[in-house]
Amino acid sequence: MIAMKERCGYLIGATVLLAVLTLTGCAGQSNQQNLRIAESKRNIGEAYMRQGDYTSALRELLEAEKMNPDDAFTQHDLGLCYREKKLMTDALAHLNKAVQLKPSYTPARNSLGRVYLEIGQVDKAIAIFKEIAKDALYATPHFPLANLGLAYYQKGEYATAINYYHRALKLEPDFVFALHGLGKTYLAMHKGRLAMAYLGKALQLAPKVAEIHFEYAEANLLTGRIAQAKVSYENAIDTAPPESEIAAKARQRLRTLQ
Repeated sequence: MIAMKERCGYLIGATVLLAVLTLTGCAGQSNQQNLRIAESKRNIGEAYMRQGDYTSALRELLEAEKMNPDDAFTQHDLGLCYREKKLMTDALAHLNKAVQLKPSYTPARNSLGRVYLEIGQVDKAIAIFKEIAKDALYATPHFPLANLGLAYYQKGEYATAINYYHRALKLEPDFVFALHGLGKTYLAMHKGRLAMAYLGKALQLAPKVAEIHFEYAEANLLTGRIAQAKVSYENAIDTAPPESEIAAKARQRLRTLQ
């Protein structure tokens, strides 16, 4: 009788253990499945981002976040989407989380610096970009260098801005962001011919950017090339959205030149 009880107890214990293992296995499989779905949704969200459809991207990425909230890549993508929608508080929250989850994820740190720059917290941005610029493993060091150029341009420290832009161009001679930045900086310094040189090269590489056309027109105007300035203002109007600030400013400039 005792042996029978021991045997029954063993069978019950084995059955319970098997059930626990089965449930644990199912939970593990379910978690893996959620992670795969989350990654798929993140990939779809990134595809929408590449198309410029940030509303659809957010929808997918928020679903991905529900399934895997600790994925630094999803948090970075969410930060970029909110930045594009000018929701900077949300952008900062997600970009900071991305950096906390993966401190070595340099693109997220660079994006965080850009948002600080855009909301006027320039010194915070500079600190981030300087740290990134020292990262020997970062594959695109011309980005933080050019971002430092923009930061010092915003501070009105033009000589320092020019230095960083040139360092970026030494690494990547056709980097439009740095060429444009140099042109804007020389324009702010009233050095029209230097501004024209860099803005002209930027336009060759990015002929559909209205802001560069407008600044190229300003540089032409600064050097007394009125006819060329008019053409560039018209190009700015043609490439900018009709109701944009750039288009309005270009139309105003043309009226004053009639």
